[in-house]
Amino acid sequence: MKICFLGMDNLPVLADEFKAYGIGGEQVQQTLLARSLTEIGHDVRMVVYDYGQADRRAWDGIMTHRAYRPADGMPMLRFFYPRWTKTWHALRDADADIYYVSCAGMLLGLVAMFCKLHGRKLVFRVAHDTDCRPDALLIKYWRDKKLYEYGLRRADLILVQSYQQQSEMLRNYAKKSVVAKMLVQPPRAAVTRDIDVLWVNNLRHFKRPDLLIQLAQRMPHLRFCMIGGRQENFSELYDEIHDLARKLPNLQFLGRVPYQEMSSYYGRARVFVNTSDSEGFPNSYLQAWIHGTPTVAFFDPDSIIDREQLGFAVRSLDEMCEKVADLVGDKQLHEEYSSNCKSYMKSAYADSAVLATYLSEMKEVCGG
Repeated sequence: MKICFLGMDNLPVLADEFKAYGIGGEQVQQTLLARSLTEIGHDVRMVVYDYGQADRRAWDGIMTHRAYRPADGMPMLRFFYPRWTKTWHALRDADADIYYVSCAGMLLGLVAMFCKLHGRKLVFRVAHDTDCRPDALLIKYWRDKKLYEYGLRRADLILVQSYQQQSEMLRNYAKKSVVAKMLVQPPRAAVTRDIDVLWVNNLRHFKRPDLLIQLAQRMPHLRFCMIGGRQENFSELYDEIHDLARKLPNLQFLGRVPYQEMSSYYGRARVFVNTSDSEGFPNSYLQAWIHGTPTVAFFDPDSIIDREQLGFAVRSLDEMCEKVADLVGDKQLHEEYSSNCKSYMKSAYADSAVLATYLSEMKEVCGG
């Protein structure tokens, strides 16, 4: 198969020289999947932002097609040029059998139009629970919401992260979908666990970074580490959290850390904390668990944390304090949950098993 991933922000994960740019979990997932498909012989392409790199340059055997610079174009007009026109040009240049898009947004609609016009197949990957809820979409403009819904109706295959998403996609959009697990990069060399509590997220309001500040204030005897980059339209929040963090001697605020350097932080942490009130299936959970780092979180997709004893799903900040203290303070308890995390990842997230779902579904879309 010839597969093209539309992942504008993927290059900072794929190529070390661009690692200073920000990313999210879906960029990691697309890149890991693209690498795995390339390794087993498929022709894999990516449409990415123009960061100044050469067009049609390949990394790890993955050919990249340059679209446009994120800031290019005049307001109101840039939707058509350069965004629509240059995206379609890159899609034509990729000339793939299947085009793979993640995250709710107008790009899904643009790719759906392209696929319809050129007789290609479209795969959409849900990245957040709100992608399945028309009344909660994280899309700013009415036009972009309509383009997303247009693309969703015309997708040949929809992949979701959880059974809850599968149910909501069917109920809200009358679209069947397939639950597909995520890939995760194996841990590097073991390191000393010198971070008691680790928090990793892009700084946006629904991630609730203020609760991590409160947690660190309540537990001054523990060492906290907070990692998260500045996001477009959320600069004030970033500055506010940064200023609050600087006042706490037990909290290290690192801002954005390149994906390539994240493994050691997950390995150094005793506990991984997530304060978000809504997610998809956080890539950070998998990275924590494969390092044997238990999770304490408000969000528990398909009740996996509780069911597999990978940490604790909590409902209040008081309960979060209690469970973090238990895992940090009780060595035997921590070892038990750390072992659960490693065993679960080994049994449920073996690369070959995860990849098999993607391969079988995409082959079916292509008629075998």
